[in-house]
Amino acid sequence: MLMPAATPRRTLLLNASLEPLCVVSTHRAVVLVLSGKAAILETDGRMLRSERVSIPLPLVLCLTRYVRVPHRAVVPPTRRTVLQRDGHSCAYCGATADTVDHVHPRSRGGRHEWSNVVAACIRCNRRKADRLLAEIGWSLRFEPAAPRGVAAFMASVATVEPSWSAYLAA
Repeated sequence: MLMPAATPRRTLLLNASLEPLCVVSTHRAVVLVLSGKAAILETDGRMLRSERVSIPLPLVLCLTRYVRVPHRAVVPPTRRTVLQRDGHSCAYCGATADTVDHVHPRSRGGRHEWSNVVAACIRCNRRKADRLLAEIGWSLRFEPAAPRGVAAFMASVATVEPSWSAYLAA
């Protein structure tokens, strides 16, 4: 199949119940559509063409049969996902955050998990260093927790396409 110029490389895949499952490549999306395993819900009007077949460029797909998802693993906290969860706002002062801080420092036995990691501005991160909040009299502006549901899905995806927003509304 010939792909038009500037073709999106990713397609949102929804379960038959319309819950987000994952993001697949455009190639995988075309295979799912041609095999009858998925239906196209959103397209931008562009077409993918081969010698015998022409199909709309899929942006959002829905599986034709429900797939039971037994267990969703928690997305591990990374710099990008923590900043995204906290809205790029410092958990200590509210300024724009660009670093990640362990509330209970790892050097003092703190773990690298969602409940112990927050976004922080460089100034607060340096001032806090490897001290506990009680030692310096600071407090968090919110209680850090692992993202759930659609928030967890969105944390695992680097960028969200505008056409996906209707299907990712929490």
